[in-house]
Amino acid sequence: MIEFVNVTKRFGSFTAVEEISFKVEASSIYGLIGYNGAGKTTLLKTAAGIYRADGGRVLLDGTETYDNDSARRDLFYIPDDLYFPMNASINSMAKFYADYHPNFSYKTLENLLEVFSLDGKKKIRGFSKGMQRQAELILGLSAKPDLLLLDEL
Repeated sequence: MIEFVNVTKRFGSFTAVEEISFKVEASSIYGLIGYNGAGKTTLLKTAAGIYRADGGRVLLDGTETYDNDSARRDLFYIPDDLYFPMNASINSMAKFYADYHPNFSYKTLENLLEVFSLDGKKKIRGFSKGMQRQAELILGLSAKPDLLLLDEL
């Protein structure tokens, strides 16, 4: 379960998110809907521990996510603006993520590569934008996180 408790995030004098509170129970799917600039990405980045909340707390199973590697090992964040190193393949990124996510499953990776008809040895930057999103989703699902955060997927 992830819980947002009066979460506020500011960038200088601009308040992107103000006193947001809600819970997402385990085995649930939630969507954030709002216009551009409403704070959806900011809220997800705060949940992922990328941003520190200026007020309130984000808790994953009762533990704060910001500056907490052990809590963040149980979540996987797929941003809207993907970045892969120049020569990265799905297989090399799998090794990278497996070092961080203790539940990473190479069997899941193999199965999803087959389902999506992607070659794990090819450079991800050579893929179309849609195929790059599929690659990151495959990696995220293979990490077997307790919480999967998808931005604009």
